[in-house]
Amino acid sequence: MTAIETDGGGEQELPRKKFSGKKIVMFVVVPLLLIALIAGGLIFSGLLDGLLGKKKAEEAEEKPAAAEEAFDPKAPPVFFPLGELLINLQTNERRPAFLKLKIQLEIYKEEDRPKLTLATPRIVDTFQTYLRELRLDDLKGSAGIYRLREELLQRVNASAAPVRVRDVLFEEILVQSQ
Repeated sequence: MTAIETDGGGEQELPRKKFSGKKIVMFVVVPLLLIALIAGGLIFSGLLDGLLGKKKAEEAEEKPAAAEEAFDPKAPPVFFPLGELLINLQTNERRPAFLKLKIQLEIYKEEDRPKLTLATPRIVDTFQTYLRELRLDDLKGSAGIYRLREELLQRVNASAAPVRVRDVLFEEILVQSQ
């Protein structure tokens, strides 16, 4: 405690303020928890990867792959016919619904055609598995067809890796419900 001299020559002690447990929690523990939560969120969201150098290393690995797959607009397009698929769609009713697709895949290089031929059974299996889970409502309108194209493109690139497919083209789309 601090002592103060008074006129009478005696010393008087001033009371020392004590921090209560609530104040310690409010001013020390809560801010530390908030900082830890924010830091954890930034780390798990990947926002700090750029600062830590991880993002630059990943981009350096992706650049050679992107450079070799650069699409040359002067080169003629290379198409790979995948064939016709007939799929029984999901319905809540007893009557069946069918989807008939005829698909061509646009690839970057003619040299990838033999690799894609070897991967065709895997690609068809992946497509069949995905398409059998679709409902009639999933295929309605141009937005439904666009989503279908994007999903198939993502799946074909995963199934045919390291071959990269540029686009999925529909030659025929027929939806039949009885």
